Amino acid sequence: MSKKIVVADDEAHILHIVSTKLANAGYQVLTAVDGEEALELCLAEKPDLVITDFQMPYLNGLQLCQRLRQHEQTRNVPVLMLTARGFDIAPHEMASAGVADVLSKPFSPREVLVKVQQVLG
Repeated sequence: MSKKIVVADDEAHILHIVSTKLANAGYQVLTAVDGEEALELCLAEKPDLVITDFQMPYLNGLQLCQRLRQHEQTRNVPVLMLTARGFDIAPHEMASAGVADVLSKPFSPREVLVKVQQVLG
């Protein structure tokens, strides 16, 4: 059975590129356009990985991670964070929110796939 990944980004083109690359690699991909939708999807679907943009409406990526940690079924789900270039997240914030790694935009779809494979093993 393929691994399930939730991809959350409010930029449609990034959502499309990342989800297409992952689906072509055999992953089951579910998408969300904001942090609240991503949280609801994660609680319902229990993904193996979450890829989220940092800057999104309703809940930003860090708030999404913090909320995921509050629920038993999503507490241990690894997260890859996408950020605009130059936007830094403090290492202690990343660790406490359970962020496995950060990719700066712009990034290559291949780079995302490599990170996903590293995190999921």
